[in-house]
Amino acid sequence: MSSIVIVDTSVLLNILDVPGRNQRKAEVRARLADLIDTADHGFIPMAAIVEVGNHIAQVANGDHRRKAAERFVAEVRRALNDEAPWKPINFPSNQAVLRWLDAFPDSATRAMGMGDLSIQKEWEDMCRRHALSRVWVWTLDKDLAGLVRPASLGLSSGRRRADQSATQT
Repeated sequence: MSSIVIVDTSVLLNILDVPGRNQRKAEVRARLADLIDTADHGFIPMAAIVEVGNHIAQVANGDHRRKAAERFVAEVRRALNDEAPWKPINFPSNQAVLRWLDAFPDSATRAMGMGDLSIQKEWEDMCRRHALSRVWVWTLDKDLAGLVRPASLGLSSGRRRADQSATQT
């Protein structure tokens, strides 16, 4: 059975080849090809889209910044038009954001920002909605690494450490 894969900012930056944020581009693109071949279902949280846009806006070289912005716009458009190997996750409801805000003080004490918290909450939601599928966050960052729920286990199984292949790329 295919997996549900939530693509984090760190991965998207490498896929889009954003200068200064693309050190693992080759390995990330190879892993993306594997995920496409296995027909996994990719999703990009709105937090990742916003964060990638912010990182692109900070690229020092104006020409590189413009080219990265154009790649970004093209890829997000492809996703919105069902032409990409992933779909954007819809903007959260007001109620969802209110729940995230309730959780944020505890998250902040663990040095997890609002963007990563929202991705974690999207992962929890995907786990509830796709109980028979493996659901994991594809990330290169330690804060979200390990958000993996194996197929056909309930959310109550809690946060699991990802297997080596899931967190490596």
